[in-house]
Amino acid sequence: MKQLIECVPNFSEGRNPDVIQQITDAIESVEGVKLLDADPGKATNRTVVTMVGEPELVVEAAFRAIQKAAELIDMSKHSGEHPRMGATDVCPLIPVANISMEETVEWAKKLAERVGSELAIPVYLYEAAASRPDRKNLASVRAGEYEALPEKLRDPVWAPDFGPASFNARSGATVIGARDFLIAYNVNLNTTSVRRANSVAFDVREKGRVLREDDPITGKIVTDKNGEPVRIPGMLKGVKAIGWYIEEYGIAQISMNITDITATPLYEAFEACAKSAHNRGMRVTGSELVGLVPLKVILDAGRYFLHKQQRSAGVSESELIKIAVKSMGLDELSPFDPQKKIIEYNLEHTAGATQKLVQKDLVAFADETASESPAPGGGSISAYVGALGAALATMVANLSAHKRGWDEQWESFSQEAEKGQEIKDALLRAVDDDTAAFNAIMTAFGLPKDTDAEKTARKAAIQAATLEAMDVPLRVMRLASKAFPLIREMVLTGNPNSVTDAAVGALCVRTAILGAGLNIRVNATGLADKALAAQYVAEANKLAEEAEASEKEILGLVKI
Repeated sequence: MKQLIECVPNFSEGRNPDVIQQITDAIESVEGVKLLDADPGKATNRTVVTMVGEPELVVEAAFRAIQKAAELIDMSKHSGEHPRMGATDVCPLIPVANISMEETVEWAKKLAERVGSELAIPVYLYEAAASRPDRKNLASVRAGEYEALPEKLRDPVWAPDFGPASFNARSGATVIGARDFLIAYNVNLNTTSVRRANSVAFDVREKGRVLREDDPITGKIVTDKNGEPVRIPGMLKGVKAIGWYIEEYGIAQISMNITDITATPLYEAFEACAKSAHNRGMRVTGSELVGLVPLKVILDAGRYFLHKQQRSAGVSESELIKIAVKSMGLDELSPFDPQKKIIEYNLEHTAGATQKLVQKDLVAFADETASESPAPGGGSISAYVGALGAALATMVANLSAHKRGWDEQWESFSQEAEKGQEIKDALLRAVDDDTAAFNAIMTAFGLPKDTDAEKTARKAAIQAATLEAMDVPLRVMRLASKAFPLIREMVLTGNPNSVTDAAVGALCVRTAILGAGLNIRVNATGLADKALAAQYVAEANKLAEEAEASEKEILGLVKI
């Protein structure tokens, strides 16, 4: 699974479309990075850009954009309403999928080091990447803005984390860091009253509301011994919220920024608003997401609402998304298109992208396999057969979770179904991965070999592609093997009317493992590192033997 990060650099230019275009062109020059948005503001004289992709590619795109901004923006002539200290004022990296905050911090530091050394721009690290606690907050780092930089940089306390401790009059300084994903989220109410919407916002936001004597609205504010207002904390950590009226829709909303999605998942924000609104005589009618969100945010919401209904959450991604959208009314004000609103899906559906094998219907997939093209071949089919085997076991788990009279077992079967879905989805990804690995071998063999340098490069490419063509089927074997315990459990404890379905799953999984093993053996002959090839073959043989034994045991348990 690909690691994905988002990057949201803020550039100190919001009025000259030519400059903005050149900066975004620099970003789009990096293949594999998708520019999601460029939002210029004339009053602020600032443009906020959003891009997403794999970490190394995003860091490269961010560097090129910072470099272009340094060429085109002269901070000595800049003015605008928004605080700023550099041509590229701030550049946060945000983990989106399959990457930890710690890993994201390391990428932020790599970007900061390169900007400092290659562009001679002072760079400060902030948020999760901050080198010291007093630099964590952006406002603290940016205090005094561009105009204060000459004096600030002479102070050893404010020596930059990277780059020269000298004033760069043209580019100023840049703040680079790593932070959590921020979700802009609005919840709709069946009222037009901003005051009542604010009452809900104050209930849910982290900082809550000030404590007043007697009357919560008009009463005298209670203060502490230092004269500061005493606050009643809100329900949700890492959430900022306010009520407003949207004339376009004729309703009031609670407008939220969820700054910590680990502390407050999307569904918790929705539920908190619904609870507060109900307590105040109102009703939440739906909600809307502003911008894009990671897939996990929506899937977690789908699982939550299914569990709330005591239904199995071991269903497909599309079903989880549907449940989340309908449960939170994300389509009340406008259609919710997952291909546009979910980051991972948005990336996959770029214009002109080749359709994946797993996106084809059954007939098209079979026709593609039967064509004169050598791919997809046995490796992709093995992965797909394994996915079908895991899917059958998952089906039995879901049927068991919903079986009349088995209500007390729904949660345990749901957990089994979720395991099956994970295995199935991973094997489906391997269908296209195997074909991609084969195509990489063909590409490597087609490289020029006229000079010694070309021969060396071609040989290295062939070996790298061959190793990948062994890694994918080995992954298929390992993944498919994980399905056997689930299948066995479903044969023993699942819905008795579906025992044979689980048994067919065992047949499929065994086929997947043996088929993938054949791919490993044939590709091992082309690997120059014979010791490494022998390791792959040995593991493949072991997994194949275990698969034969597991299939035999499971079939022996089926009594018909």
